[in-house]
Amino acid sequence: MAHPTPALQTAIKPTTLIEATRLSSVLGIDLILASETFQHTGSFKFRAAYNVASNVPNASIIAASSGNFGQAMAYACRLLGKTSTIVMPSTSARVKVDAVREFGGIVDLIDVGKISRADRVKQLAAENPEAYVASAYDDPLVIAGNASLGLELSALDRPIDCIIAAVGGGGLTSGLVQAFAESGRKVEIYGAEPALANDASRSFRAGHIVRNESEPRTIADGARTVSLGEHNWPLIQTGLTDIIEVPEEKIKEAVRLLFSLANLKSEPTGALSVGALLTQPERFHGRSVCCVISGGNVDPEVYRGILAE
Repeated sequence: MAHPTPALQTAIKPTTLIEATRLSSVLGIDLILASETFQHTGSFKFRAAYNVASNVPNASIIAASSGNFGQAMAYACRLLGKTSTIVMPSTSARVKVDAVREFGGIVDLIDVGKISRADRVKQLAAENPEAYVASAYDDPLVIAGNASLGLELSALDRPIDCIIAAVGGGGLTSGLVQAFAESGRKVEIYGAEPALANDASRSFRAGHIVRNESEPRTIADGARTVSLGEHNWPLIQTGLTDIIEVPEEKIKEAVRLLFSLANLKSEPTGALSVGALLTQPERFHGRSVCCVISGGNVDPEVYRGILAE
């Protein structure tokens, strides 16, 4: 069910809605931003992480993350008196690694060229069989947690023709699909995915899950996933209108536009939704669009470099 539990409703912050007047004018689109950059730990991932941590009985949780889910799970576990171990690629943004540690999580850094995140999680789970292994996206509790955002958007008293949100493993978009299906409100929901990490787009067109051979090297580190989740796939396959592949330069341009025209700091993954508008503007002209800005946790040097371009 998409209804957030009372515990989740109490813990999460409502999304921040920004009427992006200047950005709307530049793009020629009636645009509203649903920014999760002010959510606990700086991204939508807290919704999922807290829903998982508060609903499983295990005192210890193991998860893999490029950063945002790891931060969210570490903080959720700290709030609930649980312990967390987060497997992270050695290429993860330093700001995200530091945040996981600051929130009390144990960071297990790996070279993904030598061992995959999934295999390292299996090793740790074998060493600690009492722990719950949490997926950042492929878990019904994750989908239900993310659906809390969809329920907020479905209750907005304003017209919305389309919602665009980033696709990595598919936890966010599947949660949006589930929530809107339950609410009965009709909107088109689009996924926005880096062109360098287009497994979701290829899956959508093939009609079955297509995997990347290795972790993609996109600047949008939150979308460096190998494949969609099995639990997410049916919702994505039947509920999304399309998945738009966003080139790296459009991702960076979106980050710059959010900074200069909406006064909003977004990480590259969070800017994918606006990047989709830049990639296929003709598709959305004259329509009312809600772009989900999924997170704002970006390495300062990376952010400075994008803005300087």
